[in-house]
Amino acid sequence: MSDPSRVLIFDTTLRDGEQSPGCSMHEHEKVRIAAQLERLGVDIIEAGFPVASEGDFKAVARVAGQVRGARIAALARAKREDIECAWEAIRHAARPRIHVFLATSDIHLGFKLKITREQCLRQAREAIAFAKTLCDDVEFSPEDATRSDVAFLCDVLEEVVCAGATTVNIPDTVGYTTPGEFGDLIRAIRARIPQESVIISAHCHNDLGLAVANSLAAVEAGARQVECTINGIGERAGNAALEEIIMAMRVRADRYAYTTAIRGEQLHPTSRMLSEVLGFPVQPNKAIVGRNAFAHEAGIHQHGVISNPLCYEIMTPESVGAPSNRLILGKHSGRHALALRFRELGFDFARQELDAVYERFTALADRKKNIYDQDLLALVPHYRDAAAARA
Repeated sequence: MSDPSRVLIFDTTLRDGEQSPGCSMHEHEKVRIAAQLERLGVDIIEAGFPVASEGDFKAVARVAGQVRGARIAALARAKREDIECAWEAIRHAARPRIHVFLATSDIHLGFKLKITREQCLRQAREAIAFAKTLCDDVEFSPEDATRSDVAFLCDVLEEVVCAGATTVNIPDTVGYTTPGEFGDLIRAIRARIPQESVIISAHCHNDLGLAVANSLAAVEAGARQVECTINGIGERAGNAALEEIIMAMRVRADRYAYTTAIRGEQLHPTSRMLSEVLGFPVQPNKAIVGRNAFAHEAGIHQHGVISNPLCYEIMTPESVGAPSNRLILGKHSGRHALALRFRELGFDFARQELDAVYERFTALADRKKNIYDQDLLALVPHYRDAAAARA
C-alpha cells in the first residue's frame, strides 16, 4: 500500500461470524448484510466458504455479483477442489480474492491433518501457486499460527509469498496469544518477509477476551489488515469486534495514528441490522454498540453528563450512529437527572418541591427496577389529584 498508515478492514461476519452457534444466515440475509458492510466502508468482505454447501456457494456467488466496491473473498482449504469451488463462486466479482488456509502448528499437523511439516510446506506452496493461476489476489492463512513453531511458520510464509500470495494472515485461531507476544510475532514475520507488496494481516479470536487488544498490537507491529466481525460474533467466544477496533483507533488517535475507510456513523445501524437478521441480541454492556454504551444511571455520572457529556463519554453517540445518550432513572440516580426528566415532562420544581419528589422517587426506585414516565407523574401530588378528579 502506498499509505503506510492505512489499515485495511477485512470483515468475516458472513464466514467466521456465521460459524457462531445460532448465527447461520440464508442467502438473502447474506446479501443484505453484505450491502450494509459496503455502506459501512469495509475493504474486504469474506462472503463464505463455498465448498461447505450448495447454499453457501450460491450465497457467495450472489454477494460477488451484487457488491461492486469492496473486494469479495471466498475461503478454501489448501486443496485443489476447494480452490476451484471458491473461484467459481467469486469469479464474477469486481474485485475477487481467494483465501487459502492450512494449519501449521504441530498439534494440528499431527492430530488433525496427520501430515509432516515437509508435507505442509509443499501443500501450502502448491495450493497458493494453483490459486494464483485463477486469481491475482490471493491470501494465505496458517491456521493456529500463534501455537506454531515460529521458524517453521516463517518458512511456510516465505514459500507462499514466493508462490504468489499477496496477503499473509496470522490467525490466533484459539485466542491463545497476548498483545506483547503477538506484536513480537508480527515483527518477526516482517523481518522475514520484507516485501512491500505483501500485506501482513491479523485474525484474532476472543477466548481470553484479548482479540481487540491483540489486533491493535498487530497493527502497531506492522500489520496493515485486520480481520474482524460485526458485534464480535464468531466461533466460541467470537472474533475481534470491528466496531471496537475502529473506535479505539479514532478515540485514541494519539496512540493509534492509522486510517481506515470505515464510516463511523454506520457502525450502530450495521450492528442493529445483524442482530435483527440473526435474532441474536447484543449484550447491553457491549462496547460501542450495546444498549448501555451511552446510558447513565449513577447520579454523579448523570450530573456530569448534563453539565458536559465529555465528563463521562469519550465519544459521541452520533460518531457511531447511535441514538443520543440516555439518563436511566433508578435508585442510583440523583436530583439533577430527575429534575431534567420532569422538565421534559412539563414540571419545573423549586428546590423544596424537588426534594420532596426526590424522596418519593428513591423510595419507589428501591422497590422497582424500571421507572417509567407514568411512575414519575404519579409522584407529583397535584398531578395525582388532578387525575383522580378526572376519574
